[in-house]
Amino acid sequence: MTARTGGAARTTALFVFVLVVSVGALVAALVSQHVYDMQPCPWCTLQRLVFCAIAAFAVLGLVWRGAAGGRVAGTFALLLAFAGIAAALWQQLVAAKSASCNLTLADRIVGATTLDRLLPDVFEARANCADAAGALLGVPYAYWAAACFAVCAVALLRILRLSA
Repeated sequence: MTARTGGAARTTALFVFVLVVSVGALVAALVSQHVYDMQPCPWCTLQRLVFCAIAAFAVLGLVWRGAAGGRVAGTFALLLAFAGIAAALWQQLVAAKSASCNLTLADRIVGATTLDRLLPDVFEARANCADAAGALLGVPYAYWAAACFAVCAVALLRILRLSA
């Protein structure tokens, strides 16, 4: 195996890892909502959208073989991972302390995509931010999401390094 094919194999494995983490986070959010009745707030639904977009770019990186595909898909997914970290931290540190998070940037972004109307079971905000501030194993969900975004960001940085 040459260094080039070894790098391509590692890039593929990292894109698969990012895809699994993103889809896993989305599945965990949907199970929390539909099985445990933890309804999402606008910032929760925005993070779901970001996880979906990261997953889409991971698939693009898997399909578009080569260094250019790794760089393009990796760069956009990395920017989304950073945006996801920011959204999760904003949700926990600012929005969760507010009685209303109606008509926030998160509402506007998700509303602009119309996904809240096309797929309401996934993207419709059904709680305010204070009510949606739940925890798993004593850790707020927003911090779990931020950790998933951060793990994706580390893998994506590695992809970009391998694709250089």
